[in-house]
Amino acid sequence: MSSQPNTCHHSSNIRLLPLSYTRHSASTKTTTTMSQTVHRLHSYLRSAGACLVSSPRPPPRRLVCIATVSDRNQSNVLLWKGRVSHNKLSVAAKASSSAPQAETERFSETSLEKEVLKALSQIIDPDFGTDIVSCGFVKDLVIEEALGEVSFRLELTTPACPVKDMFEKQANEVVAVLPWVKKVNVTMSAQPAKPIFAGQLPPGLSRISSIVAVSSCKGGVGKSTVAVNLAYTLAGMGARVGIFDADVYGPSLPTMVNPESRVLEMDPEKKTIIPTEYLGVKLVSFGFAGQGRAIMRGPMVSGVINQLLTTTEWGELDYLVIDMPPGTGDIQLTLCQVAPLTAAVIVTTPQKLAFIDVAKGVRMFSKLKVPCVAVVENMCHFDADGKRYYPFGKGSGSQVVQQFGIPHLFDLPIRPTLSASGDSGVPEVVSDPLSEVARTFQDLGVCVVQQCAKIRQQVSTAVTYDKYLKAIRVKVPNSDEEFLLHPATVRRNDRSAQSVDEWTGEQKIQFGDVAEDIEPEEIRPMGNYAVSITWPDGFSQIAPYDQLETIERLVDVPPLSPVEV
Repeated sequence: MSSQPNTCHHSSNIRLLPLSYTRHSASTKTTTTMSQTVHRLHSYLRSAGACLVSSPRPPPRRLVCIATVSDRNQSNVLLWKGRVSHNKLSVAAKASSSAPQAETERFSETSLEKEVLKALSQIIDPDFGTDIVSCGFVKDLVIEEALGEVSFRLELTTPACPVKDMFEKQANEVVAVLPWVKKVNVTMSAQPAKPIFAGQLPPGLSRISSIVAVSSCKGGVGKSTVAVNLAYTLAGMGARVGIFDADVYGPSLPTMVNPESRVLEMDPEKKTIIPTEYLGVKLVSFGFAGQGRAIMRGPMVSGVINQLLTTTEWGELDYLVIDMPPGTGDIQLTLCQVAPLTAAVIVTTPQKLAFIDVAKGVRMFSKLKVPCVAVVENMCHFDADGKRYYPFGKGSGSQVVQQFGIPHLFDLPIRPTLSASGDSGVPEVVSDPLSEVARTFQDLGVCVVQQCAKIRQQVSTAVTYDKYLKAIRVKVPNSDEEFLLHPATVRRNDRSAQSVDEWTGEQKIQFGDVAEDIEPEEIRPMGNYAVSITWPDGFSQIAPYDQLETIERLVDVPPLSPVEV
């Protein structure tokens, strides 16, 4: 604390930021002014690197001076409490007219960094609709002012990003046009593979970014063909990929790929499964376990699938493609519960009968909060004598898209080469990467990469804590609505056995048991349906999105951004 405040001159361009909020419920709407607003704002400014000092200067008309604040750049900020209606607090900011000489060089460097970042902010990520600076892609920015050299790294969400080359080209162009820049060095990288979900994941799944289920809920529609070719398409885009064949009764993977080692190995010390590999893609199937096809009851099959999936040393993967077995029974539910599925791809054929079964699978994924991102309609048509024929009719795929709102539809033709590649052990996208089928799978791969990135972004930011507003900010995936919740209200609405008696439904936790100023220590996603909130008393609350949408909300909360100097 300094006893000598900096001199500040009032001017007409001082900007006032009102801070207040109201609570809202279904029955009442009551305005509530925070009793500790001044303390909260002080904490906010301290977290931004500010130092609070006293101020003897007289306040402007109708305002009472609370304090003068000096930030890292030795600029002055005055805090004023306004004698106005609703007892709102306002902030007045005014830059100091003089700064120490030692700060001048740093300001110059910061100014150049701002120029570079402003130039890079012109590049918009087409998936997120936000510039790459706001997305946090720009890393390790280094400026050699004397040489006019700028170096930085673009860290994308996945190595399979379909627009990475465009980003690299645009980054070079927008920075190179700055008048003082003579050389631009751009390096491309991807975020480490890791799940965004909280909870105790099995060690084998702890370093997998996205898990994609390929499902049809009906046999014989080409689901395994789509799963294998999708996996090798993603690998061709630069991603680290694995395939898990979850069909124990009739595993297809041993026929569709031809790895050198056709038997899974065990690590005797770790007691884990080492996957086999083919063309850089990791493979696990019951067919590689030396047992052929299984003849066993459902509960045993669920245990086998659980063991194969969770005890395998998958390592770091960007995508794990799961070839789901037909149906919507125990095996499918086990997979959805054990593996934190990011998204699902639905495979169907044009017949009405296929649509009926596929609809069941889509509803299953909907109940489990797993978004279906694409529909692949297999065996749609073939061309002969200059005409296109539809031997199985039309419309099943488009009907799924229309009825369930799945955004993307891909058609696969009847091709002898596609069938032959499945029997030869070499996927079509590998044997003929320029074919029409390979181009369709390329489009499907781009769709899966983009949709998984969107889902991860939405889930990771769906529920966050705004420490400046002292509120929990909620924006449920696939919803445009954003709202704020009071932390104490969220804590009091816990429905677990620790807070509510399971037999009587009586509320165990009382209103006064939760402090009004309680703050969450950590908020982490729990799949696509809930978040885990850790509170200061060590309690971990599971809060489903559906429940958060029903809790009493805070309304009329003005946005609070760092004070601009």
